[in-house]
Amino acid sequence: EGRLVESGGGLVQPGGSLRLSCEASGFEFAKYDMNWVRQTPGKGPEWVSGIDRRAETYYSNSVKGRFTISRDNDQNTVYLQMDSLTPEDTGVYHCAGRRSIGTLVAATEQNLYHAWGQGTQVTVSS
Repeated sequence: EGRLVESGGGLVQPGGSLRLSCEASGFEFAKYDMNWVRQTPGKGPEWVSGIDRRAETYYSNSVKGRFTISRDNDQNTVYLQMDSLTPEDTGVYHCAGRRSIGTLVAATEQNLYHAWGQGTQVTVSS
């Protein structure tokens, strides 16, 4: 069974940066599209970013230009570099993996993924 473990969350001031990491195990990481989905207070889950098995990257409009997703298949790890953070970025960030079907699926529902992490808390506040 696939396992994903996120790290790198924390408290940061507006305008600051954080780098999230997600280490995968138990499945063929290189064959999976990897995504970040966040749960923000008072709102439903929001798909944030994804990277497919060819390392093509995708972003939601709310983070485009501020966040950068990348992956290291040798380390079975996906990263999310978050810059120019705002309080609206506060939430629990989940890493999610889905076996590639050729087109990245930007889903928010956990049951549409083959692997889902417990999440890491990001708080942006002064």
